[in-house]
This record gives sequence, C-alpha cells and structure tokens, in this order.
Amino acid sequence: MWAGGKLQFHAPLFTGQPATKTTTIQAITQKTGRTGPLAFVTLCHDIHQSNTLCITEHQDLVYRQNPDSAAPKPTPPTARTDETHKETHSFSSTELFRYSALTMNGHRIHYDETYARDVEGYDGLVTHGPLLAQYLMLLAERHLGLLKSFQFRATAPLTHTENATLCTNGNTLWVRAPDGRQCMHATAN
Repeated sequence: MWAGGKLQFHAPLFTGQPATKTTTIQAITQKTGRTGPLAFVTLCHDIHQSNTLCITEHQDLVYRQNPDSAAPKPTPPTARTDETHKETHSFSSTELFRYSALTMNGHRIHYDETYARDVEGYDGLVTHGPLLAQYLMLLAERHLGLLKSFQFRATAPLTHTENATLCTNGNTLWVRAPDGRQCMHATAN
C-alpha cells in the first residue's frame, strides 16, 4: 500500500516533450505492527526533461499480510476541525477503477468490493491514498499558488461509500471522513 510520499517541484514539466524517470530504492525496513509483520520500501523517483531535474518524488510503500478479519481494527486518529477552507468530494467505483488503471495499481481493494470486504475487511472499496493526496495538492495550489513541495501521509482508509472533506489551514491540509477520523494529513509549501 502507498503509505505516504513527498514531492519536490524543481522546474516545470512541459506537455508533449519527452521526459525520463529514474527510480532508486532508498530503504527497505522490516517491522512488526498492530496487524503483524510489515515491510517498508522507500523509492526515489527523479523526473528530468531536457536535461533538467523537474520533480523528485519519494514514495513510501508498506507491504503486509492479509489481516485477520476477526482482529480488532486499529483506532484511527481524529481529524482537526479548525479548517479555514473545506471542500467535499465523493468517489465512485468507476473513478477508483479508472485511477487503478491509470496508475497500473492492481490491488483489488480499489475495484473488487467483495474482495475488499470479505478478504481485507474494509466496508467498501478503498479510495487510493495518492488520489486523496492529488486532491489535497490541487486544493493547496488553489490557495497557496504554485507549490515547491508537498508531503503527505495516509492515516486511515476512506471507502467509496464515504464523502471526503478536504480541509486546509495555512499550509496544512487533511482529509476528514464523515465520522471525524483523519484519513490523511499533508503539508504544502
């Protein structure tokens, strides 16, 4: 699963011009969490265009075993309520399927509701963390202008049956679920 990431915008990318992406593995760590053994992988992607470094992205991935459906679910953090601006967004199963295809993400929790519910124990299809981050990044850009950096961390799943409230206060952003849990937090500069 995509647990979080950080983007640095060094120079603009131009549509229609070739770009190259170089990926390196920065770290691999094994830990034991509330759901059992976990493996964390940090990737660094550098995107160049015309011999200019345009974007550096650090991607934090976590790998885990299928959870025990009888095990209690972890308590998610409570989201802030001091936003200066908020927007609500809903996600359809079609949007999640298309985003999976666009990002070549084959994890069935995003497009197979029966699997997401019966095998992984979610209440519905899981909204992609990077999709939530993308909406927060666009919100940040509307309020702060062009960004130099954006960092995000997923903190709880959001299913396709729930509306996401995208919130901002200064350069801090977060996603709040209808029950008040924080699904993601981010900072933008």
